[in-house]
Amino acid sequence: MNEKNLVVALDVGTTKVCTTIGYQDQNGFEIIGVGSHPSHGLKKGSVVNIDKTVRSIRCSIEDAKLMAGVENVHTATIGIAGNHIYCFNSSGVVAVKGKEITQADVDRVLEAAKAVLIPSDRQVLHVIPQEFRVDSTTGVKDPVGMCGSRLEAHVHIVTGKIPLIQNILKCVEAAGITASDIILQPIASSSSVLTSEEKELGVVLIDIGGGTTDIAVWKSGSLVHSQIIPVGGNHFTNDLAVALKIPHNEAERVKINHGSVLSEKLNQSAHITVNGLSGTKAREVRLGQVAEVLGARAEELFAVIKNQIEEKGLDKLVTGGYVITGGGALIRDLAELGEYLMDKPTKVGYPRAFGGMTTVMQDPKFATVLGLLIESATENMATLAPNKKTSKNMSENYEGGALLGRFSDSLKNAFKEIF
Repeated sequence: MNEKNLVVALDVGTTKVCTTIGYQDQNGFEIIGVGSHPSHGLKKGSVVNIDKTVRSIRCSIEDAKLMAGVENVHTATIGIAGNHIYCFNSSGVVAVKGKEITQADVDRVLEAAKAVLIPSDRQVLHVIPQEFRVDSTTGVKDPVGMCGSRLEAHVHIVTGKIPLIQNILKCVEAAGITASDIILQPIASSSSVLTSEEKELGVVLIDIGGGTTDIAVWKSGSLVHSQIIPVGGNHFTNDLAVALKIPHNEAERVKINHGSVLSEKLNQSAHITVNGLSGTKAREVRLGQVAEVLGARAEELFAVIKNQIEEKGLDKLVTGGYVITGGGALIRDLAELGEYLMDKPTKVGYPRAFGGMTTVMQDPKFATVLGLLIESATENMATLAPNKKTSKNMSENYEGGALLGRFSDSLKNAFKEIF
């Protein structure tokens, strides 16, 4: 197996570290390995314990390598989030040197848009074009080949604090992996969950992870706003643990198996048995009490999101509504509560099936790592066949179900055994 054809994605989250390994050649793409391991050493997307984080990453990679049957994995696309991420919009203008706009002109205008004053402890992670303007023509997505004398670019810039980025990279490198690319997690999740029609219409992706909730606002096919909110699924669990006076693990079990955010949809007289703190007896609690605790936290989270969208003046752009994904999206009735509070269509977003994806992987908690794999596969295909497919074509093929061509039966069985 040619190691150059291996495509690896690594999602280092607050609650889990997930690794996927794919093999790509001119004939297609096949996922050959996946590994998932509980994450220890991160808090709200930032490293708080180097050694524990390295061990979690290493275990996840080793599981994926074992399934894939490969001995060495050298590079990977890494997802990043955390409340240190700061995003903003910018613009730049350049004069076109020749009669037609070339890629060199596009590169120059993107550099001009990126030339903004940012603090010395921050690093630019992404410069994402929203639209170009050629003379008086607006809404241009690809200006190469057009005639004009003035080229303007509107871009979305993603920055992160250098020390915190370096901490993640240090942990990844200590596990034997070099980061080939760093991608903001809500951008990756958007790749696996949202369709091009949704991005065109105007939609907000809400990725509820363990430590943070990541937001990505799309309109006219472009990313117009992104933000990291330091509230995630762990906060729901902690609220339950405090309110019911039970251990964190027991609160997580109750949240997953019995949790809901709408108490009125539950049998108010129903009770469940919970295990208390060490040395105490098991006792019964009302399902309605569980829903009240989870519902209060959900209302707070949706209020923060709604305020952010309104403050940025984006509420009128969100004609397609809200899409909730990530592991936290699995709390029962969350989308229904969101639709009531946000007054917009709201649904749970599942990774769209491509190739022979197993139903096990079509789970909101795998949205980020699958999106990272799609982004990595797109870049890898551009390298393998630069004249054959563009990134845009790759994305279109993915949405048509043809990007990642085939999954073996043995891989499907392995997924079932692991998850």
